[in-house]
Amino acid sequence: MKLLHLDSSILGDASASRQLSRAVVEAWSAVTADAQVTYRDLASDALSHFSAATLVAAGTPAELRDAAQKHEAELAERTLEEFLAADAIVIGAPMYNFAIPSQLKAWIDRIAVAGKSFKYTENGPVGLAGGKTVVIASSAGGIHAGQPSGQAHEDYLVRMLNFVGIDDIEIVRAEGLAYGEEPRAEAMKGAAQRISELFATA
Repeated sequence: MKLLHLDSSILGDASASRQLSRAVVEAWSAVTADAQVTYRDLASDALSHFSAATLVAAGTPAELRDAAQKHEAELAERTLEEFLAADAIVIGAPMYNFAIPSQLKAWIDRIAVAGKSFKYTENGPVGLAGGKTVVIASSAGGIHAGQPSGQAHEDYLVRMLNFVGIDDIEIVRAEGLAYGEEPRAEAMKGAAQRISELFATA
């Protein structure tokens, strides 16, 4: 099994989403003998944001690209190939200002590619990247799950994954982390229990 592990928090070792995503990968690897993990830190090794330069690089024949265009095109291609090759994905997704980190959005912009991960038909869009299992390790300082304030966080990620054909999605959630030491500890404990439940019968 090829498992792609993504982190996007800017907080390093202090990050709750990083702690959770790491715990998910460890639990998954423990019950999957042949797991091959690829790790990408989208905060420390950030993709450039989607831009006109991205489109120009993609639309320029390989032999005519300058050094910057070559780098951009190769990075985009490698990111997409990693995603398509993965059987399972763990996404560390903290909430920043009611949304996912821009670093994670930059990754999504590289994997949502018409003709590769989805296509448009007479009956609407069809996802081409199905068959994968995704666990979202979600964290937030406040309480947002199921609320309008969470629509650009977990809801957005689920919508995008559904769009490219992925519907086997689980969420490990720790929220209310800014409400004090005790609520934070309880939230992390609940997330750890959720991880145990997900992989207890795997």
